This record gives sequence, C-alpha cells and structure tokens, in this order.
Amino acid sequence: MTGRLRLRPAIWAPALAIGLVVVAILSLGVGAVWLSPSEVARALLTPHGPDTIATAVTIVWDLRLARVLLAALVGAGLAGAGAAFQGMFRTPLADPFVIGASGGAALGATLAILGKVSFGVATVPTAAFVGAMLAVMTVYGITLASGANSATALLLAGAALSTILSAVVSLLMLMNDRAIQEIFAWLLGGFSGRSWPQLTMSGPPILAGLAMLWLLARPLDALTSGEETARSLGLPLNVARGAIVAAASLVTAAAVAASGLIGFIGLAAPHIARLFCGSSHARLIPASALVGALLLLIADSAARTLIAPTELPVGVLTALLGGPFFLWMLGWGGSR
Repeated sequence: MTGRLRLRPAIWAPALAIGLVVVAILSLGVGAVWLSPSEVARALLTPHGPDTIATAVTIVWDLRLARVLLAALVGAGLAGAGAAFQGMFRTPLADPFVIGASGGAALGATLAILGKVSFGVATVPTAAFVGAMLAVMTVYGITLASGANSATALLLAGAALSTILSAVVSLLMLMNDRAIQEIFAWLLGGFSGRSWPQLTMSGPPILAGLAMLWLLARPLDALTSGEETARSLGLPLNVARGAIVAAASLVTAAAVAASGLIGFIGLAAPHIARLFCGSSHARLIPASALVGALLLLIADSAARTLIAPTELPVGVLTALLGGPFFLWMLGWGGSR
C-alpha cells in the first residue's frame, strides 16, 4: 500500500531491539540523580569493578532497573494485545481495554484501596488483575449466552460493561472522598514506586500472553479477512476467538495490574508497526511489542524529568502526546 515502507524483519527487528536497549540505558540514567551512559553500563556489567561507583550501582539495581524493565514489558504487552484485538475485531480503533479489562481493573483496584485488604505489596495489583479477568470473563460469558457469537456482539458487551463499571468506580470515589487521591493516582497510570515485586508478579503473565498471541498469528490473519473467510478455511471461530481473548486479556490484566490505566500505547503502537512490517500477525505481534516497549520507556523517562522533581503520571503524558500524534498519523495516512 502507498505511504508504507515495508522492511524485512532482518532490518526492523534488530533496529528496534538496538533502539530499545539504547533508550533503556538512557532511561536508567535519568531521575533525581543523573547518571551518564558509561556509569550505567559499568553499574550493569561490572557492579563490583574498581571503576564502578557504588552509588550508581545502588541507583541502577535497587531503584531503576526493575522500573525500566516493567515499563518495557507493560508497553510491549499493551501493544501486542492491541494488535490482536484490532485484528480480531477488524477495526483500527480497538485497544487492549476494548472488552472491559480497564473497567474491571479499575473497580478491583478501587475496592482494594477502600477495603484495605492486605496481600503485602501486591494488594492493589492483585485486585486489579482479578477485576480485569473477571470483567473479561463476564463479557465473554454474556456474549456466548446470548447466542450472538460475533466480534461485534463481544465489542458491544465490552463497551456496555465498561460503562457500568466506570460508573460504579465514580460512585465509590464520591462516597469515599478521603481515598479519592489514592484511587485517582492509580487510575492515571504510572510506575512511581514500582519495583521488583511488581515485575515478578506481572512479567511472567505478560510474556506468556504475548507468546500465546504470536502462536495464534494464523487464526488472527484469518479473522482479519472476515468471519466468512475464516469459516471457509475451516477455522473454529468460537475456539479461536476465545483463545485470542484469553491471551490478550491475560496480557492486559497483568499490565494494568502493574501500571494502572495507560492509554494510547496499545492503540497506536500496532499502527506504527504496520507501517514497516505489514499486517501479517506473525510479524505484527513482535513488531508492535517492540514499538510499544520503546514508546512507553520514552514516556516514562519524560514523565520523570519534564517537571522534576515532580513526577507526571505516565497515563496523562501518553494521552497528551499520543492523542494528537495519533490524529496526525491518521490525517497523514489518509492523505497518502
């Protein structure tokens, strides 16, 4: 198609991987105490070396490395899930929260904050994860029970449940004004205070879900061509759709459990990836994941430095910068 530069995986994959490593090293150096790339490299590679500064080792390993890895994984997960949902629903406006995951996560986190139930450091993330998965299961169950086994029915059920859950969260916030700030901070999304426990909890399900989505690339390609085409190819639609929803929802739930609600990444990263890798999901899923990781690392680094020492919520920054960029990209694409 015109306006798109299709590149071989041997070109874009190493380029994105190298870019991700460079941005990660730079991200490890920014913050209240700035470190040069060489200081970061020494802290990572030779933490006990004679030329390595002990303070730099503490900052990198104890304070920033887990956060950087988590931001990259969350960006990759949201982007991969977004690519899968866009393919399954055959709409460029689908995002990882399209079938209720965000509303369920928000309600779960809100109830955990208000109830003060203790699961250690994972209280709110655990509740958010459970809430997201229960919401998705509810949407899928309603769709199957109605007999309307189409992607459109799934999409509409998700939108309806998300609206209901968001209204419940708003009501709970109004009734508990003392917890509004804590709830609102989670809803805005970000990585402040996140460290190794959150990475350990969310990392494995994000990676597992992305691997499942990549293995489902051929069913996704068939669904992108339309249900009739997929049916003519012998694809069991309900089984394929259920597997895709399960994998993408697992990724989304794990991501929002770690970071709160972060928009734009899962919507725009697949569009950017399609510009150079095409629409085959065997290439699109990994390309979207790399682009999403890169975008969220850049956003998190900017959130920590733009008005330092105050840290901006990453979700606010991605919306402010990503929304206009996405509109520009749509206008540019339409004019090509």
